[in-house]
Amino acid sequence: MNQREIGSKYEHIAGRYLEQKGYRILEYNYHCRRGEIDLIAQDGEYLVFCEVKYRRGRMTGSPVEAVDVYKQRKLWKTAEYYLLRHRLYNVPCRFDVIGIEDSKITLIKNAFEENSLF
Repeated sequence: MNQREIGSKYEHIAGRYLEQKGYRILEYNYHCRRGEIDLIAQDGEYLVFCEVKYRRGRMTGSPVEAVDVYKQRKLWKTAEYYLLRHRLYNVPCRFDVIGIEDSKITLIKNAFEENSLF
């Protein structure tokens, strides 16, 4: 399997995990000129932009640690574009990070906010 196939596999695993938690998956792999968001979901009143990270082990660190400030900024800009494109105004949003290490899944709700990026 190549990297894209591996990523897609774990994004779908994360999607099923979120559905079990009551989320409704709206999109997988949203792409635009600003970047990519792995999952876009609805969790109650929130529109949730999810980043999924997979690691086979801790040799390269925790999967959730891989979502650094640079990646957060890119996700924010992509989410902003998504909201404008879909004419979604005054919708409560948040960014969740899903780390998958071997078979263990960690969900961090509201992992970062716009104000913490700049």
